[in-house]
Amino acid sequence: MALPKVLLLGKIDHATDSWSALSDIADLVLSDAGSRSDFMRECISGRYEGVVAICDRAPSSLKATGRYDEELISILPTTLKFICHNGAGYDNIQIPPCTARGILVSNCPGVVENATADAAVFLILAALRGFNNGIMAIRNGTWLGAVPPPPLGHDPQGKTLGILGMGGIGRNLKRKAEIFGMRVIYHNRRPLPSGDADGAEYVSFDELLATSDVLSLNLPLNLNTRNIISTREFDKMREGIVIVNTARGGVMDENALVEAISSGRVRSVGLDVYQQEPNIHPGLVSNPHVCLIPHMGTSTVETKTAMEELTISNIRSALETGRLKTVVPEQKHI
Repeated sequence: MALPKVLLLGKIDHATDSWSALSDIADLVLSDAGSRSDFMRECISGRYEGVVAICDRAPSSLKATGRYDEELISILPTTLKFICHNGAGYDNIQIPPCTARGILVSNCPGVVENATADAAVFLILAALRGFNNGIMAIRNGTWLGAVPPPPLGHDPQGKTLGILGMGGIGRNLKRKAEIFGMRVIYHNRRPLPSGDADGAEYVSFDELLATSDVLSLNLPLNLNTRNIISTREFDKMREGIVIVNTARGGVMDENALVEAISSGRVRSVGLDVYQQEPNIHPGLVSNPHVCLIPHMGTSTVETKTAMEELTISNIRSALETGRLKTVVPEQKHI
């Protein structure tokens, strides 16, 4: 009997042994599509019929897939039952049309929490202390004698950190921020059970904006959260707030952010994600009070390996049991 087929989109960089081991239970198929149009032509031709699961090794898969929208989902192999996505965020995959076609989707929660929270801590400290000003002064040869000198930074101790999106990453960040003497408040759609909140105070969205010295964005990107931070929200914040985003660029309006920095409402910013990656708003790039890193939240050998291992584990579970280990929340009822 022929083995079920598994299609790899992108490249496995770390968990190569686990990927090869799948050959015991599956026919491993590779795609050489150089573009979305190439991949779509291959799908329409029937080349991938028999494929039961896709291993979506983002972001290297994006060259072939682009966004998993209705157009693409409608022409995926008729045999396809599972898409195993190698990322915690899955806003690149439209879940409703997948559900309508009977395709289950998994992501990689949990294994990204430490690395992403660490990146947030780095950006919080960099933005509070104004480290980007110092880095630029060294590189520009103006370390000593700059007129006027860069503004002094601020200590994290005693500052209120507001976390918007108290999921696994937010809770991990909460524990780490408290080591620096920060008080933590948070807002979710609904309060966490007291044990999960671990002493963090639940506040309304407006109170989070009005009372945070530092605001960290740790929520997923979806229709409800796109541009959740924009001009109206900036107007509600206390003057001189520091903002850090390690979630998705789409949750914050970059045009409004540039205006808020220019007006002094926002004092400094630390960003790992952007609305139109890899393009970044020139008003952010040119501002010395904005610390920028290129979507490095999960960029460690350990985390990338764990993500690939979990993605492959989801594929193995799908083939052996018909179930995914970490199905996305929208499909947990299925």
